[in-house]
Parts: sequence; C-alpha cells; structure tokens
Amino acid sequence: MFGTSGIRGRVGEDVTADLALAVGRALAVDADRVVVGRDPRESGQFLVDAVVAGLRESGTDVVRLGLASTPTIARAVAWQDADAGVSVTASHNPPEDNGLKLWQPSGQAFDAALRETMTGRIRSGAFDPAPWDRVGDTACRDARARHVSALVDAVDSPRELPVVLDVGNGAGGLTADALLELGCDVETLNAQPDGAFPGRPSEPTAETCATLCAVVRDSDAELGIAHDGDADRMLAVDGEGNWVGGDLLLALFAREAASDGDRVAAPVDTSLAVDDAVAEVGASVTRTKVGDVYVAERASEPDVAFGGEPSGAWIWPEETLCPDGPMAAVELVELVAERGPLADLVGEIERYPIRRTSVEVEAKVAVMERVEADVRERYDEVNDLDGVRVDLGDAWFLVRASGTQPLVRVTAEARDEARADEVFEEARGLVEAARS
Repeated sequence: MFGTSGIRGRVGEDVTADLALAVGRALAVDADRVVVGRDPRESGQFLVDAVVAGLRESGTDVVRLGLASTPTIARAVAWQDADAGVSVTASHNPPEDNGLKLWQPSGQAFDAALRETMTGRIRSGAFDPAPWDRVGDTACRDARARHVSALVDAVDSPRELPVVLDVGNGAGGLTADALLELGCDVETLNAQPDGAFPGRPSEPTAETCATLCAVVRDSDAELGIAHDGDADRMLAVDGEGNWVGGDLLLALFAREAASDGDRVAAPVDTSLAVDDAVAEVGASVTRTKVGDVYVAERASEPDVAFGGEPSGAWIWPEETLCPDGPMAAVELVELVAERGPLADLVGEIERYPIRRTSVEVEAKVAVMERVEADVRERYDEVNDLDGVRVDLGDAWFLVRASGTQPLVRVTAEARDEARADEVFEEARGLVEAARS
C-alpha cells in the first residue's frame, strides 16, 4: 500500500475517496490534531475532504492548509502543535495520479514502522467513531507566510540576483515570495497552479525544462530554478542556460553543509562525484535506499549534516527532515551570491559519466526477481540494499524497482564515457531480458 513516498497511484483505481477516508480514520487512532493540505490536482479536493471526514468522524481536530507545498505542510505539523500531517499529492507524477504522504512532527515522513501500523489499521477496517457531540473540529490556516519567513531567516543577508523560477504549475510559488523578499529580481514561468500541468510535465528534467534553459540563456539571469508539483524537489539551470545534474547539485550542497567528521546521506544511485566532493572537507557519504524517506531517516542521526537525492530532494536536518525545494532554492541563491556563477561552481566538481533510464514494466516485482537471480549468477560484488547494485571495480550499475510507478530504474557509472555506455547497456539488457 505504501511505497517510498507514501500512497500513490491512479485516481479512481489505486487512490480513491474510500482509501482517503480510511487513512483519516487510521491516523485518528492516536492523533488528536492533524494538518492536511494538497497540491493543485483537481482530485486533491475530494481526497482532502475524505481524509478530513475520516479524522473528524473519529474525534480528531483538523487544521486545513488548502493548497500548499509539501514542505510547508510537513513544517506546519510542528507549527500547529499537531501529531501528524497529510499531504495529498502525487509529487512529480502525471496529473492522472494522486496520493497521500504522511508526516511526523519532526518533518520526517512516516517511517517503515509507522507505515506498517497504518497499513494494518486500514486493512482491518476497524475504527471507533466518536460520539455525535465529540467529533473533531476543523480550522483553516495559511502556513505559507511562516514558511517564507523561515526561508528568509535561513539566509545570512539579502541576495540580489536575477533569477528565473519555473514553478511547473505546482504549489511552489512561495519560492518567488522568499526570493523577492531577499532582493532577487524574479521572473516566473508556469506560475499559475494547475493540476493538469499544462506548462510542462510535473517532473523537472533537462527535457521538460527546455523553456527554462532557453529563458535563462537569453536573459541576464544568473540561474534558473525548477520545482515539481508539490515543490519538495528543486533542480537548477546555470547562468549560461545549461541544465545542472542532480548529482552535481548534491555534491555542491553537501560540500557546503558538511565539515570534518560529518556524514552526508545519499541513496545508492548517487554518483561517486559526491564522495569525492565531501572528502575534500573531511566528510563521508553514507548510502541509503532510494527514496527521501530513507534519506531523512539517516539524516536524523546526529553526525549527518545533510541529505539529498539526485532527483532533486534536499534535506537540511537543522531546518527540517522534509525535502524542501524552496529551501534549496534560497540556499542555492546564497551559494551563487557568495561564491560566483553556478557554472563555475559545478566546474569545480570532479564528475564521471553516469547513465540513467527507466524501463516500463507490467510486473516490476517479478522482473526484479529475475534480474536479481541473473545478477547473482553473473557477478561477485552484489549489494541488495535497494534493488541490486553491482561493483565492477572500474564501474558500477544499479537496477531497482521504482517505489511509486510501474518502472524499473537503471543507473550505471564509470570513469570514462565508453565504459559507462558499455556497463549501462549491460544493465539495461538484464532488465529487457527479464521482462520479455
């Protein structure tokens, strides 16, 4: 039921009002107050209503945030003295999908134990409705201004830079508010919230953000920023209009946040360039499963200074354990203002050719079982922390099932282009053979 990013799937099939009602009832078992918000998807309106109904029916008070970014909702759990939070969102998924992601007061997503407890409650269908005169209260609040204030406070001083912000028709408009308050000259793209994502697909990639790259290249902007639908992700474009890969951003953020003896949490599909970058400041990388929930779990440990994923999820534990795209935006602006052009900064990072793709499959569990059996027969150095990761000495590859979509992800990296291509095709061939 729960994947790496909560419950997510096709509306009307995997995600229904009945399911949202059950989630509300299950949360209410041990929660007196819950914060609820949503991204711009039209289906989010009735899913929020269903969650709220389940909570109030069971005697739990609800704070409704309306349309809000996921990091705003996660932060608001503590701000509203609540016991949990619910983001009704499918994040970077297409508009026909939606989902529910659950948050703890620390800003951390529900961990494996909490997800298992919720699953058991939902499947049992057992709940205790409150007496008619003890149903939960509901209140509407706007946490956006407080989030903006937190972002501005995180930066040492005003940063006057020209920036292009591609909101992606999502919930990340507060980034513009924060940047304007910091003194930036902000041009926005796709700023009108629209859950059909008419401007571009919700997931920010080099391909989907081609317009952002062109606008930055043809203007005097010093960088471009892109969010996904719920703004838990942030990716960037340098002042020359070049897309900056997530591994490079991870290396930059991690090197800035970490110091001697610190660890940086990153998933198993992260480039070795990140290891090299943090080693320069005496820090090291600790690998996790892919998924911001796993990165956040590791980031909660006292010696972890930063956590991130190449997909664009960035966690500063001292601020919150939720991936915060707007926070990443202001951090990047500060970094460029202090250190110089983003193109120069990423040019300092040692990089290696890394290849990534996703293969659509009908039965990802069965495909992965066949891939793992094949891999164990062929290779000696196999790590099964998340999918199967094979160390070839001069290269590595990872094959793993997506936690949110019917896809198998393939990643490969080597020290030179030809070897990276060779290993990548080798890994992709394993998946193609397993699905045929």
